[in-house]
Amino acid sequence: MPISALVTIAVEAASAAHEKQPKGLFLLFGVEMWERFSFYGMRAILPLFLADRVSGGLGWSHASASRLMSWYGFSAYTLPLAGGYLADRYLGTHRSMVVGGAIIAAGHFCLAAPGMLPFFLGLALVVLGTGFFKANASTMVGQLYREEDRRRDGGYTIFYMGINVGALLGQLVCGFFGENDRWGWHYGFGAAGVGMVLGLALYVALRPRYLKGIGDAPRPAAVAATRVTAPLTADERRHLAALLIIMAFTVPFWMAFEQTGTSMNFFASEHTRRALGGFHVPAAWFQMVNPFVLITTAPFLAALWTRLGERGRDPSTPAKMSIALVLMGLGFVVMMGGVLGSKDGALVSPLWLIGAYTLHTLGELCLSPIGLSFVSKLAPAKLASLMMGAWFFATGISELLAGQLAAFTDAVARGEAFHLFGGQADFFFIFVVSSFVSAIVLMLVSPKIKKLMA
Repeated sequence: MPISALVTIAVEAASAAHEKQPKGLFLLFGVEMWERFSFYGMRAILPLFLADRVSGGLGWSHASASRLMSWYGFSAYTLPLAGGYLADRYLGTHRSMVVGGAIIAAGHFCLAAPGMLPFFLGLALVVLGTGFFKANASTMVGQLYREEDRRRDGGYTIFYMGINVGALLGQLVCGFFGENDRWGWHYGFGAAGVGMVLGLALYVALRPRYLKGIGDAPRPAAVAATRVTAPLTADERRHLAALLIIMAFTVPFWMAFEQTGTSMNFFASEHTRRALGGFHVPAAWFQMVNPFVLITTAPFLAALWTRLGERGRDPSTPAKMSIALVLMGLGFVVMMGGVLGSKDGALVSPLWLIGAYTLHTLGELCLSPIGLSFVSKLAPAKLASLMMGAWFFATGISELLAGQLAAFTDAVARGEAFHLFGGQADFFFIFVVSSFVSAIVLMLVSPKIKKLMA
């Protein structure tokens, strides 16, 4: 599917809303698309590169690769907390995005060079640049809307499509180069850098036309005033409490979801039939199911949330997130079925992975774009970027837990921790339980959250 067709889907999603979306939204869509092209494209092949012993990878164990991925993910999603603070107080979201995009591109080009020194330097630069970039792009979307604008949820769903268009293209391109013997891993990393440069160039060229005045640096006098004379109001404190509770429930969701890059990625590489005629499907390509399903279903949800909101029947944020957790648990039930079919070294149908990724993606649509909108609505204006960074900090905690748990995949599969179903099915069962239990608890505390939101 060409880029123009994917962007057309986004335009149709906007027109489905009752009111026309701001034009600046589609510029932010494009910028985020290319940044996520680089991020998800590189991440799709990174664990496979770490574990590869045949085609120029580092030859690490699955456990070591999973642990590095956990610390990489934790850092990439934690530093936006600091980046959001700097944007709120000093730089503004515009400058932060430009600085972050340049650093990210430099990091990917370091990864494209062979050797351990450029490898670790590249990872550090990508993490640092993501800290400046990530939270501020999402915050700028919120700055396009007035406080009570009903287009906000639909706008964030469209913006979230940009993330997934980029993820789809990045996994396709970087996976093709990285797992192709003719090119190799470092070409995949270099392709990610090219994507980031394209996104940065798009933003710098079109920002004066479509985002003029959005994301400017705060005035020193205004910053001083908020420090000294503008403490949080009682409503703002209640809203922050609601935000923190909601953020806590995102941790079990993303902890399970981020098995995509490690345990599920290795399952795709080693236990799934990947021959398609004379072509060997790259393992990284299975991760494309997630953005593809999201792109094709997001327009319908964008219109649904908008129309339900107009009629006063839009489900609450806790209700949507509970649905997301249930879908996550069901996805791992499917994965357990795939594992049980792969005993004795048999390769299983790719439909097991496709089914699990589809359920996980539907859950993601009920949680992530809605959560971004939730933060932009409830966070005090002077803390907007900081709280968006806190949202991603919760994701960083999830990344850390996801990778550390994935490091025990083989041990659990051997029955060294516990034995219920046998093999890796026991490992995936952990996420069935954590997701379902979290969904139940969230529904029980949702009345308290709604009271804090009022």
